[in-house]
Amino acid sequence: MVLLLSGTLLAACQSDPPTTEREAVNKEAVVKTNADTAKTAAAAADTMGLPAGSVPTIGSPKLLFTLDDAHNTPDGLALAPNGHLILSVPNLADNSKPASLMEIDGSTIKPYATNLPVEPTTQKAAPMDLAFGPDGNLYYAENQYENSKDFKSRLMRVEVKNGKPGAITTVVDGFALANAVVWKGNTIYVTDSQWDLPDNAQGSAIMKFSLAELSKGTVHLKPKTKDPHVLAMFTTTVNETGVDNGADGMDYDSKGNLYTGSFGDGKLYKVSLKPDGSLAKQETLTLSGKQIPCVDGLIIDRATDKMYLCNSRENAIEVVDLRNGNKVTTLAQNPDTDGSGGKLDQPAEVLLKGKRLYISDYDNPVKHFANTKSDAPHTMSVIDLP
Repeated sequence: MVLLLSGTLLAACQSDPPTTEREAVNKEAVVKTNADTAKTAAAAADTMGLPAGSVPTIGSPKLLFTLDDAHNTPDGLALAPNGHLILSVPNLADNSKPASLMEIDGSTIKPYATNLPVEPTTQKAAPMDLAFGPDGNLYYAENQYENSKDFKSRLMRVEVKNGKPGAITTVVDGFALANAVVWKGNTIYVTDSQWDLPDNAQGSAIMKFSLAELSKGTVHLKPKTKDPHVLAMFTTTVNETGVDNGADGMDYDSKGNLYTGSFGDGKLYKVSLKPDGSLAKQETLTLSGKQIPCVDGLIIDRATDKMYLCNSRENAIEVVDLRNGNKVTTLAQNPDTDGSGGKLDQPAEVLLKGKRLYISDYDNPVKHFANTKSDAPHTMSVIDLP
């Protein structure tokens, strides 16, 4: 079943000054879409995309939902304790629309939280990846990098009672570009795709925080330093895309090893931990078969240690067999599409529930991507695995 969402689903609130994004929109206090994003959204096909005919059609992803313009960049996915999915919609392709969290139950999708607190200086909310913690609350990374390069991104906590969202508060601030979120035991790991140091302008990192620490009040990171919360750091090799975003998607395997991948150059990293949770070793994976130029969201099936990842640049879902020489195979791929019929349209996040792989189509490209422009329809896809 395909469900077309209406912008009227988002409830309006009023207060002075605005504290949520809907209030900011109503009061015309939102930050305008940044120039680069606006150009991408409005332009005709970017002729600097991948060469015509170079992207094949593989597999048959199906359409899960069609969203309206008020939900123009679906992104993060989390599995709730009740089996529902929570979807983040940061709306970074057109951030004149307020960001929100949506709830997916089978073939229906509805608002989950539409009163997301804005960052005080940008007057925007921008939820990315998200995950439920051992305390039953929902945590989401907020990417303010599109709105400010001045370390305004945050980690937010949604208090959940009886399956319903309540108060939303900041638990960590000072990120540059908070991105992926993974809970492992009582520790939450967060990637920062732009954690630069004075001697490394292409830096990124995995941060870690304990549940106990987050319960004591807001944690303030120290930008431009190897903050004590940094578990591992990486450096992106900038290529013709000009993108230096690094560590993006993240998950862990059946042995507890963490994995992340670089959005800018496609490198995959394995991060092994000591029994006390500190860094034991980090290494760059050597892949066999296809090489991957871009890694966005990823998830690992810990029953098989197969990694499913979004190759956003080539509009593909790749599978990396971590038990078989890191062999790469392509599960699905499409040339430049608008997402109609469930075709991939710059996949950004994947979530595996049983044998069903859920895919959010972010559709907000940069140059030299197979996807050449942000356009309607705004979609989510699904693949049923054998």
